[in-house]
Amino acid sequence: MNLLKVKSHSPEQTQLLGNYLGKLAQRGDIFLLVGDLGTGKTCLVQGMAYGLGTKEYAFSPSFVIVREYHGRLPLYHVDFYRLDHIGEIADLGLEEYFYGDGVSVVEWAEKGLQVLPQNNLLIELNYVSNCETQRAISLKPRGEHYLELVKQLKSTLSKVFNCHPEQSEGSLDSSRSLS
Repeated sequence: MNLLKVKSHSPEQTQLLGNYLGKLAQRGDIFLLVGDLGTGKTCLVQGMAYGLGTKEYAFSPSFVIVREYHGRLPLYHVDFYRLDHIGEIADLGLEEYFYGDGVSVVEWAEKGLQVLPQNNLLIELNYVSNCETQRAISLKPRGEHYLELVKQLKSTLSKVFNCHPEQSEGSLDSSRSLS
């Protein structure tokens, strides 16, 4: 498996990772974000929006289910936080987003994995013990396209992360920023 694990030391570094994902994103890409409250899912989306060239600030869409941002490609930011039943998620009709012209990012994706497209990049964000700002981030490609995307990301980030493309783990270099 072409799993990529990285450690982020700040919200800004999580945004930086998102920025690189946004730059690599293509029409029809689906990113599923999984993690506890406060682990940085929205920070990652903010970076992805920046990488896609959006000028808007990406807010959590918790109260509206979907927010749309416009850049190089549309970004469909979906949030399942307030949904409790798989039937609610299945009835949303999100296929037009997933199979449309933009990039779909789903926060709290674990609530709907059974009805979400099987080909995706599953991104898990977790707290690191004894450190308030560090996050362990795992990128799990599901499908050939996403295996290639992770391969490209490893190559792109070889100078940003303390790892090389052939390695599967790294830590974000704290000297890098979004600028």
